Amino acid sequence: MLPDEVMSAAQAGDPEAFSRIYAALAPAVAGYLQARGAEDPEACVQEVFLTVFSRIGTVRGGYQGLRTLAFSVAHARYVDEVRRRARRPRLAEYDPDTDTRTADSAESLVLGSLAGSEVGQQLQALNPEQREVLLLRVVADLSLEQVADIMGKSTGSIKQMQRRGLLKLKSLVERQEVLV
Repeated sequence: MLPDEVMSAAQAGDPEAFSRIYAALAPAVAGYLQARGAEDPEACVQEVFLTVFSRIGTVRGGYQGLRTLAFSVAHARYVDEVRRRARRPRLAEYDPDTDTRTADSAESLVLGSLAGSEVGQQLQALNPEQREVLLLRVVADLSLEQVADIMGKSTGSIKQMQRRGLLKLKSLVERQEVLV
């Protein structure tokens, strides 16, 4: 957490303050975007902070207000990316039987590592809204109110989605422990 003096310095245009804000928030924003499945999380992080820094003068609520703005922008950039992907022409599916390469493609390695991880599989078992709530609460470390604001829902519905998502993850972990 950054002191409010850093926010004031950034609003006054101090480059060091911008660097400290970026260093404090960028890893969590990148983690959020990567967990959501952004194609290029680093590029998205750069877009997020260009927007956040251009709006720094309008931020209210100190550091927490800045975090809420950063994750609101990150969420919006991710939604934009999903919409952009939906408008792209569909590419032919990869067929391993016709591939004569001796090594796996980079795409299959990356998808395999994410999908193959226990966390990735368990998160995929949740519905999209539960997954979004848990990512914003755990990875981004946002409050219930901040997540509700980002997702455009009530705090009560966010609590319910979080509770149901955690219960489902708990049952998945318990089932996996029984199998091991």
